[in-house]
Amino acid sequence: MHCRSGCGACCVAPSISSPLPGMPHGKPAGVPCIHLTVDYRCGLFGQPERPAVCVQFQATASLCGTSRREAFDRLQQLEAATA
Repeated sequence: MHCRSGCGACCVAPSISSPLPGMPHGKPAGVPCIHLTVDYRCGLFGQPERPAVCVQFQATASLCGTSRREAFDRLQQLEAATA
C-alpha cells in the first residue's frame, strides 16, 4: 500500500524516541513532526537524514484503514498499547 495523500497520521499520532533533525529528543505522541508539510507530507522523505523509524514504517490497509481518521485512531491505539 502507498501512503494516502494528505494523511500524515504517522507523522503526528505516534511518539518517536530517536532524534530527528531539529527535534533532538524525538517527538511525543500527538505532536506533529516539524517536517510535516502543510499538505501532510514528509519534508524529509527520500533524504538521508530521515530517521530509520520513519524509513522502516510500512503503510498497510490494516494499520491505516480507509481514511485519515481511521489511521489516526489505529495509530493512537497502537501507541497506547505499546506505551
